[in-house]
Amino acid sequence: MKLSLVVVLLLSIRTVSANVSLVVLGDSLSAGYGLSSQQTWVAELDRRWQQTHPQYAIINASISGETTTGGLRRLEGVLERHNPDALFIELGGNDGLRGFNLSTVRSNLEQMIDKAQAEGVKVALSQVMVPPNYGQRFAEQFTSLYKEVAEQKNVPLIPFFMEPLIEESTDYVQNDGIHPTAEAQPKIADFLEPHLVDLLQRAQ
Repeated sequence: MKLSLVVVLLLSIRTVSANVSLVVLGDSLSAGYGLSSQQTWVAELDRRWQQTHPQYAIINASISGETTTGGLRRLEGVLERHNPDALFIELGGNDGLRGFNLSTVRSNLEQMIDKAQAEGVKVALSQVMVPPNYGQRFAEQFTSLYKEVAEQKNVPLIPFFMEPLIEESTDYVQNDGIHPTAEAQPKIADFLEPHLVDLLQRAQ
């Protein structure tokens, strides 16, 4: 009886401690441009989940300046290294700011989703927007392509987390007018947490 009880307890401990992991594949908005790695919204969620969702692990594979082409190139290695259950793609802002061809952005996003799904990884895509000074037509086409890709690939489209920050206060955006401040990171975590928890629950 004692041995059986020990076995049951060990199995229970393993179940509780087993991580369902999420990789964030993003650019400077998630990598924390101008901030330390511990100030990012990803690190903020990691700290929270250690207390509230210890079964979840979140890994930041974001790089400042990353494009969808770079993300696609890196994805295979990221999947092999971390073997995640879920993937959050937050890429395309740099493509838009550099005026890259929208068909290339679309193709890169579609290929990233396909590669991840082929490995059984649940995917969510972040909406990304470009400033209106790039032209209303381009901005609208850029926004629309994310909705179209998400619908075509049947993945959740998470609203662009910078939009409410910009509307709420200039204190949440660095002097460059693009990147979120340290004070903004908990706000971003608040905004994204329910979406990412839902993604992880579907990946279990």
